[in-house]
This record gives sequence, structure tokens and C-alpha cells, in this order.
Amino acid sequence: MIVVGSRSRDAEYLAAIEAVLVQQPSLVHYRVLFGPPHHQVLKDHLIRLLQVRDPHDRSQGMKTLHLGLIDGMTSPERFFCASEKAAVVPIPSLTSHEAFDSGVMLGVMEAARLLDHGRQAYAAARRIETIPEVDVLEVVRNRGVHT
Repeated sequence: MIVVGSRSRDAEYLAAIEAVLVQQPSLVHYRVLFGPPHHQVLKDHLIRLLQVRDPHDRSQGMKTLHLGLIDGMTSPERFFCASEKAAVVPIPSLTSHEAFDSGVMLGVMEAARLLDHGRQAYAAARRIETIPEVDVLEVVRNRGVHT
């Protein structure tokens, strides 16, 4: 599973990712941020991911947690979530100027291409592999969760 973007703020969605990673230790998870997290809830999520999984652990035969940050804004931020079976690409909200609460569902072929794209983004990213590395990330919007 690959998730790309720095603006996630849905606590239930982030908790679901954490729960799946606990339930399925062999599931490989990538999170690539484009710039620092925009919301505290995402920064907290990154810390919980590092508490659930050690990026240096290879007990499953491979690395199963990949966290990275694309520094600077020379590359436009992108948003998607992809697995081997499907992908979702968020689109701007139809009801709010800030939210991305709608999306387009893509099939297997497109999801495979987005998985490749996410891996390439991770390859270009600065690794975030410790809680102190997350602690120093400044939250862009230091406000509460929006619905």
C-alpha cells in the first residue's frame, strides 16, 4: 500500500491504516509526504507508525515501513492511495474550500502505475525513520481537525 500526500487529517482513516499494519505484519506500507505534515493528526500518525513498525526491521524478509519526505516545494504535491488491486485519487471537495473529501476510483492497471510512481517518489525522498526525525517536523497548519 502506498499513500502519498501531506494533508491527511481524517483520524479514523489514519487509525484504520495503523490497525491494518498491526493485523498484517507482512503488508508493505509507504507514506511519502510532499513537504511537512499540514495537520498535527498526520504528524501523530507518523509517530504511531514508527511505534507499530521499525523501518529497519527485516523479520518479514523485507522492509515493511517506508516513510519519506520530499523537501521543498519544487515538486508539486500529489495525493493518492494505491494497492495492488485499486487506487483512489482525491479530488477537491464539492462543499468546502479546504477539503478533499471526494475521489476517483481507479482499477488494477492504473493502481500498478501509481504504485510505481509512489516507489519512485519514495526513492527521491529523505527518509523519516525515527521518532526524533518526526518530532522536528513543523506542522504547516497548527489547528484542530476539520470535518
